[in-house]
Amino acid sequence: MQCRQSNGTRVLVVEDECMVRLDAAETLRDAGYEVVEAADADEALLVLDLDRDQEIELVFTDINMPGAMNGLDLVWRIREQRPTVRLVLTSGAIRPLLTDLPDRGAFIAKPYSPESMTRAVDRMFA
Repeated sequence: MQCRQSNGTRVLVVEDECMVRLDAAETLRDAGYEVVEAADADEALLVLDLDRDQEIELVFTDINMPGAMNGLDLVWRIREQRPTVRLVLTSGAIRPLLTDLPDRGAFIAKPYSPESMTRAVDRMFA
């Protein structure tokens, strides 16, 4: 994948599988995004809470995660607290209905290629 200059757009990647999270974060960095990582929904909410300048513009999250909240619960909570944040969900086990996704939410199935992931995120800013 071609490395681009940073566009300054901050993305939060939420994924409990460490290697998948690292690959997703690196893919988005290579595409020019600034990336913050979280291992689960609780950590993601903490990161967003600490993001006082509200620089995180998109959350890319897995649906299946351990803990009290899955990715769907997380994006609905984010929509309530930060309505302008764009949301991209992913899963290899679940394919949510359009009605399961909040406004400005999208879904990409696993396994995804780096190119399809980048296109999905880029589309959210188009």
